[in-house]
Amino acid sequence: MPISISSILKDSEYKLDQFSPEQITALESSIITKTDKNGKEVFYVKCLVRDKEIKLTPEECVRQLYLDTLVNVYDYPVSRMELEYAVKFGREVKRADIVIFDKDRTTVPYIIVELKKPKLKDGKEQLKSYCNATGAPIGVWTNGSSISYYNRKDPNYFEDIPNIPKVTQKLSEILSVRWTIQDLIKNDKLVNERKSLRDLILEMEDEVLANAGVDVFEEVFKLIFTKLYDEMESGRKQDRPLEFGNFGYTETELKENIQSLFDKAKEKWAGVFNTDEKFLLSPSHLSVCVSSLQKVKLFNSNLEVVDEAFEYLINKSSKGEKGQYFTPRYVIDMCVRMLNPTEDETMIDTASGSCGFPVHTIFYVWQKILEKKGLKKKHLFTLEKKPEECTDYVQSKVFAIDFDEKAVRVARTLNLIAGDGQTNVLHLNTLDYERWDERINDEKWQDAYMTGWQKLRKLRKEAKSNQDFNFDVLMANPPFAGDIKESRILSRYELGKNKDGKEQSKVGRDILFIERNLNFLKSGGRMAIVLPQGRFNNSSDKYIRDYIAERCRILAVVGLHGNVFKPHTGTKTSVLFVQKWDEKLCPKKDDYNIFFATMQKPSKDNSGDKIYLKETDANGETKYKLDEHGHLIVDHDLFNHDGLTQDGIAEAFAEFAKKEGLSFF
Repeated sequence: MPISISSILKDSEYKLDQFSPEQITALESSIITKTDKNGKEVFYVKCLVRDKEIKLTPEECVRQLYLDTLVNVYDYPVSRMELEYAVKFGREVKRADIVIFDKDRTTVPYIIVELKKPKLKDGKEQLKSYCNATGAPIGVWTNGSSISYYNRKDPNYFEDIPNIPKVTQKLSEILSVRWTIQDLIKNDKLVNERKSLRDLILEMEDEVLANAGVDVFEEVFKLIFTKLYDEMESGRKQDRPLEFGNFGYTETELKENIQSLFDKAKEKWAGVFNTDEKFLLSPSHLSVCVSSLQKVKLFNSNLEVVDEAFEYLINKSSKGEKGQYFTPRYVIDMCVRMLNPTEDETMIDTASGSCGFPVHTIFYVWQKILEKKGLKKKHLFTLEKKPEECTDYVQSKVFAIDFDEKAVRVARTLNLIAGDGQTNVLHLNTLDYERWDERINDEKWQDAYMTGWQKLRKLRKEAKSNQDFNFDVLMANPPFAGDIKESRILSRYELGKNKDGKEQSKVGRDILFIERNLNFLKSGGRMAIVLPQGRFNNSSDKYIRDYIAERCRILAVVGLHGNVFKPHTGTKTSVLFVQKWDEKLCPKKDDYNIFFATMQKPSKDNSGDKIYLKETDANGETKYKLDEHGHLIVDHDLFNHDGLTQDGIAEAFAEFAKKEGLSFF
């Protein structure tokens, strides 16, 4: 029985994901087994280039497979290759894994491939040093799972390129090929190279943004905003070539093209950037960033790719300081499923961040609309023209408020896409509603937010008061760090007083949000709110629990794992689900059942990195399980992920809700 390559790679950082089963089988069938002097089996293979038997280490497995790719996919002759090529650094000599020589100058390296360092950051540094020392214009790094291609423009500037040229092609042909949206789907870097948009932003920061003297958040936001527009335009006109990319332009030409595209995007999605806003990156820095992003597909049937990148950017620039951390999207999806909103109901998030709750509510309701119409959600659903009911829902029923201006602009971008150019995301301080009128009378504010405000105003309980509203559904993760100390604000809240009814000098922000959120709901309305665990069991917080129980039926309490909000905070949290008492929808009773559940799977490790689901294939190999877009699935037990995982807490609650006869199931 032939030895399996995966058993040789076991315990190494090398993988086989980028090679075909045929390539792997061919290599396995050529393995020669020998016995060393200690009687241990040792594996060899005849090297394609050196034409002699070579010991098969994990690195050598990946090298032989990639040599096969170079010979049989890119058509490079073995005669132009050398392995372990000596690269001199003064007196020191290092060995490059694979070198392909220039066709005309046969001793000059043209392509250098690095495999020795299986981590991208180390491998890229090694590769750059080899290219700089030899003048090779093209570098490739791979560990058998991820692969990156670079064009060396000068010693400090290595540009991401979509591929390497075949033997008959010039590098300029690779760079000047104009892609359609279908090409982008096929070559999506996030799927093919197993990277996330967050990883790419980190790479760009390491390489250019950290030293570019610009606001990283603003420049990356402009890039993503522009690329979203480009993808949407090409998604709706399938024959339109994508414009966001470095297609063999000079750096100055590229900057002009990208600025022009950004100007069109600002016109389509107004109120996010000032009309005269420009890219502040230098042409060479912009060129590096565009090359990094041009092979990334931002759109799919949801907006998770962009969402994750924005979460990173906002946390980095402002959110953490205010104790307002983004809710992981799997927690949001659990809340949405448990509150089960419909297209006839209004929904708001009063501390919206980048709008996770509203956006995921939109996707959930859209799915129901499509099912009702007998339609299937397509792969690029978010960029296509949607049924009227879908855009109507976003434009008239979904609202969001946040006091952080950067978060609001991100949230507006996601909502403008979902709402086909319209959004009800407002820049307001939820708790300080007395001062809303001052904001609303500000002309600059009106330019961006007036349309949304006019719709929100119609949902007030009383025509001239901003205190009470008539929302059906509210979901929020309010900031729970820091206290409110202004007596002017505290005096407006019943929970601004202690259990004896005396005004307090300071009150936790999240406590005021509980009361404020309940005031946003009509009777019978329902809410999911993320709160620190202490609110549920501290004896000093009993008056808060009494306040809630008096006004609502407590539907459920779901304890989240302590790692959920890492790396930002290790605070233990739970989600509280309630429904306001209402004669018809939720008649008041003293004794009723409450659904309790605790998340068992951590979903993130102690460093705050997500833990992804794995599965064992037919050959007994363990691989990451992927969703329909080829993206990784977080390993949690909150709900069933599109039929690919086990039922979780959300499904158990749905059963409970039906048994209890709750109005919304």
